[in-house]
Amino acid sequence: MKGLIISADGFEDEELTYPYRRLQEEGIEIVLAAPSSGEIRGKHGYSVTVDRKLDEIDPRNFDFLVLPGGKAPQELRKNQKVLEISKHFFREDKPVAAICHGPQVLISADLLKNKTATCYRGVKKELLKVGADYRDEEVVVDGNLITSREPPDLPAFMRELLKKIKG
Repeated sequence: MKGLIISADGFEDEELTYPYRRLQEEGIEIVLAAPSSGEIRGKHGYSVTVDRKLDEIDPRNFDFLVLPGGKAPQELRKNQKVLEISKHFFREDKPVAAICHGPQVLISADLLKNKTATCYRGVKKELLKVGADYRDEEVVVDGNLITSREPPDLPAFMRELLKKIKG
């Protein structure tokens, strides 16, 4: 089992570190990818080392995708490689978990039409505009798509992601 987390500077600290550590605790190999190598810094000052640059990622080598929130998705959604990776996971029916602003990447990849999802309240209008069925709930599961709103939802978010990837 191998998971991919994609993020960039400005990520919501807990939304990246909580899934990263929790998945490692389960013995799952996690790769953190970003547009450039080195470190990325969260909104609250936490920094993490990037394992691979996005252009080094082949999504066929991963079983699931996690998209943390914060300010990072606003930049990532402009990155064609990120959109291609996201589309691959949907095409292959692999689990995709996005929290807070993370669904913005999926919106830009045109993947949420007719999907039931949630997000940070500031992204709600965007989600509705693309034809998604918005739910104001701590976690929403629609097939292999898992979405949550904000850091307090992380326990439910991870519970559902782990259920999905562990069968």
